[in-house]
Amino acid sequence: MLTSPEGVRPIKREWLHRAPSAVHIGAADLPFVDIGGGNLLRVLQVFPSENIWVTENVFQAGFESPMHMHTGSVWGHTFSGAWKYLESDFVNRAGSFLFEPASSVHTLQILENDTRVRWHIHGANLNLDAEGGIASIVFGKARLDTYWQLCEEQGHGRPAVMVL
Repeated sequence: MLTSPEGVRPIKREWLHRAPSAVHIGAADLPFVDIGGGNLLRVLQVFPSENIWVTENVFQAGFESPMHMHTGSVWGHTFSGAWKYLESDFVNRAGSFLFEPASSVHTLQILENDTRVRWHIHGANLNLDAEGGIASIVFGKARLDTYWQLCEEQGHGRPAVMVL
């Protein structure tokens, strides 16, 4: 008999077939699209009802995002290259893992070509103007719509992003 991690509640084998199956996305299943300047984006997963979105970027040196604030937490995993926030002293490099709490404010700056980062985002990005006012809002469904539009414009059709 299988048991819970605490070892007190049995997990019956017949329940296992009722559990949802895993969803797999292969490395080549979702294309990257060019968002300008050789910088690339792909959207892996979006939960519109919970405003959770998972994206991956490949950035080129010199790319800089607008200063922005997150309404929820963000996790970032760097696979290659180097980047930082203008407001921070640390540099994220291959293997770095970053947690950003809700309400963090920063400006992304890419230091090396082919900097690849995967983001797991809860909530929206509030892009800020020079006075700290909200210039624009980006949320998961909006990012997905932009991705699909760029996919179609760049000849990739409409890929099967995981939307739950």
